[in-house]
Amino acid sequence: MKVAMYYRNNDVRVEEMPVPKIGKGEMLVKVMASGICGSDVMEWYRIKKAPRVLGHEITGEIVELGAELSAISHQPSALRIGDRVFVSHHVPCNACRYCLSGYHTACETLHKTNYDPGGFAEYLRVPEINVKSGVYILPENMSYEEGTFIEPLACILRGQRVANLKAGQSVLVIGSGISGLLHINMAKNAGAERIIATDVNEYRLNAALKFGADSVINAKENMPERVRPLNDGRLADCVIVCTGAMPAIEQALQSVDKGGTILFFAVPEPGINVSVPINDFWRNEIKMVTSYGAAPSDLALAIEFISARRVNVKDMITHRLGMSDAQLGFKLVAEGKESIKVIIEPWR
Repeated sequence: MKVAMYYRNNDVRVEEMPVPKIGKGEMLVKVMASGICGSDVMEWYRIKKAPRVLGHEITGEIVELGAELSAISHQPSALRIGDRVFVSHHVPCNACRYCLSGYHTACETLHKTNYDPGGFAEYLRVPEINVKSGVYILPENMSYEEGTFIEPLACILRGQRVANLKAGQSVLVIGSGISGLLHINMAKNAGAERIIATDVNEYRLNAALKFGADSVINAKENMPERVRPLNDGRLADCVIVCTGAMPAIEQALQSVDKGGTILFFAVPEPGINVSVPINDFWRNEIKMVTSYGAAPSDLALAIEFISARRVNVKDMITHRLGMSDAQLGFKLVAEGKESIKVIIEPWR
């Protein structure tokens, strides 16, 4: 089978690999669509494990079931060959103290699980643990392309829940890539009174307006000075950081109102420390929270939102590419200039 093998952002090669063999309790999925995530082009992180087949936002069709699954496939709720599915790459154990406390994404099992070899392949093997708690049937009204948003949207839903985002709040989204746009769309869905978005790229600022922002600010400007007149003289109740750039993080620290919350949805690379005006934050009861990944309940909720058309994901797709154009896809996402969502369709 063909795969897109990652060596670095500007070196993604179409190579041949054997179709994975499945074992007991496992399944083989024919990948129909696989989104390129911003984390896929974090070169400082990905290059350490290269060469590797990346891709974790996948939808596809079940083409083979392991012996144990085949034996129960006649049951009404069982998975069957031909089912259209979304498959989660990381799954929690659902039994450790972190899972039982609601911190599924801190679970050690979640950080160790994955499918084989990765989403940018014609086929992938789904391990038994992923089959048990990471396979979701796509609703009939959801396309394979729309299904690639399930994982990223689930991460957004989790982040906004952690930040306790409420109706009537003002929200500042720093960074208007795909994560920022999903945050904007969902903040509007949640009843945010005012949404302000920032970026250094005009293309993305225009996209932010299209997907729900009330105002946009070029991130090169003085953020607090620009936010106040757009928000009745106040800073933002909730600041969502969707880029790991240090200037963006510094802007976030300066742009949150008293009693407000900063959600670090993106962070800088390891080894970089952030200086926090802790005395001011203490005096004004400003909270800083982080959010990583998504839990099974977040994924299920994301499916409901997309199926009910409560979030406009279809119009966020700017590029649909075949496997042979995987390098172009990575280039578009890494540059972040005139693309929003780039999807690889291995059989295109």
